[in-house]
Amino acid sequence: MIYRGSCHCSKIQFELESNLDIIVQCNCSICKRKGIKMNIVEESKLSIKKGEELLSVYQFETHKAKHFFCSNCGIYTHHFPRTKPGYVGINIGCLDGVDSFSTEAKLLEGIKL
Repeated sequence: MIYRGSCHCSKIQFELESNLDIIVQCNCSICKRKGIKMNIVEESKLSIKKGEELLSVYQFETHKAKHFFCSNCGIYTHHFPRTKPGYVGINIGCLDGVDSFSTEAKLLEGIKL
């Protein structure tokens, strides 16, 4: 299925090809502060359609993971994890028609990785 998504101000728009079968909530230092649920898919399943130039990146510690957010509204849209190269974590709260509050998520013990 193709999902469309955006940041809060809609300056960043993207499409995601996924069946939303892998939904996680991570407890690492940054994810526990973001408090979001993510769909993990291969990088090729994400396509930025608008506003790529407005994405800002945040990196810390090993500087291998890249966390992207809109430079206008500040919403985290996705990230490339250091522990799973070739994959991307998508903030499901940014997906049109997906209720992240009613979506079950498995705990990802990122604090131990």
